[in-house]
Amino acid sequence: MVPVPRDQEIVLAAGLRTAWAKAGGEFEGEDAAHLGGRVAREVLARTGLDPSRIDEVVAGCVGPPHDQANVGRVIALRAGVPQQVPARTVARNCASGIEAVASAAQSVRAGDAEMVLTVGVEVMSAYPLIFGDAFRHLIGKLHRAKTLGQRIRLLTKFRLGFLAPRIALMEGLTDPTCGLNMGQTAERIGREFGLSREAADCYACESHRRAQVARDRGRFKREILPVLPLPGYGKKPARASLGVDDSIRDGQTVEALSKLRPVFEKPDGRVTVGNACGITDGACALIVTTRGRALAEGLSPLATLRSVRWAGCDPSRMGLGPVYATAKVLQATGLELEDLGAIELNEAFASQVLAVGKAFASRKFAQEHLGLDEALGELDPIRLNPNGGAIALGHPVGATGSRLLLTAAHELAEQDLEHSLVTLCIGGGQGGAVLLERCDG
Repeated sequence: MVPVPRDQEIVLAAGLRTAWAKAGGEFEGEDAAHLGGRVAREVLARTGLDPSRIDEVVAGCVGPPHDQANVGRVIALRAGVPQQVPARTVARNCASGIEAVASAAQSVRAGDAEMVLTVGVEVMSAYPLIFGDAFRHLIGKLHRAKTLGQRIRLLTKFRLGFLAPRIALMEGLTDPTCGLNMGQTAERIGREFGLSREAADCYACESHRRAQVARDRGRFKREILPVLPLPGYGKKPARASLGVDDSIRDGQTVEALSKLRPVFEKPDGRVTVGNACGITDGACALIVTTRGRALAEGLSPLATLRSVRWAGCDPSRMGLGPVYATAKVLQATGLELEDLGAIELNEAFASQVLAVGKAFASRKFAQEHLGLDEALGELDPIRLNPNGGAIALGHPVGATGSRLLLTAAHELAEQDLEHSLVTLCIGGGQGGAVLLERCDG
């Protein structure tokens, strides 16, 4: 890598997130722009940054509201960013939050911006139901009908079956090229790597235990902005702010998890609702700028963005994406897996995380798929997701990447580490990986 002057290094200058809330729960009444605007506005307030000094706003979101085209722009205006500051929305499925940061970093590196406000946001509670083509065509013809008689004849063709909805969430989680949903791809790599249901449940249980410990000792308080939720449909206004991730199951046991039935492969599959990530709502904002600009603004950067790499892989084995992307990051930085003090690997499914670990350690996989002579190395379970992961916390798809970066950046200071890695699988057959470096002085 070509050395970059220290004051021109790209940094995460500040960040904040909401708690993650179960879909249909505390944030059911929110929309992406309102929730994203809240956390973005608070980041600006806490840093003391004049919003007019922001050069651009970039938001990552997978399923923006239909009435908020370019939700990034709506977030920017709701956060108090002046209207002359441009904003855009980006998407890379589960890595949309990282895509927002990576895109901002590119703008800063190219000299097109000096300071960018990024937001990863998802309100999965608001994902719509979609009516089928038959009903859509009928409504279209009714709209074009010119006489009452034409309308009556068309209405006689209506059938109750027209009202049967398609679920946008389920369709969005199904890959159109291989025909498998995300859970089925996790089952596939679980079989290929010889992983048991018990191993998946044990991993999930440990994720909840670590998240509970982290929450109870206040580890997430530096990350989370307590938010008073908007009331959901038919609900009374909330009486208290949500300040903790509400998917963590205290005292979770392997015995309890073992009683859950497989979802995608019955009767003996590995993936259950207990060892998969939860469907959740949340938002996370990060300031991306150079070290020099951050210090000039009186900020203490959280971490240096050392390397961002993307990789493609077989869509039917999308869960292995982190292996391909991490290999690129290690090659770009000259580091080894053992050099990474903490690794935030998104827990889409327990069996997927365990398969990634086996692929990291496999010399055969490295030779056949990565073009390397030797395996990448062993994933140290102590360093992997030390505060739990998405199985316990949840996975609001557009926001997760931002949360992983924020958590990994804080972990550098928490454990006095030099480097941390953020990596995740991406629907459609991709992986993303980011190397963060401690940012002292």
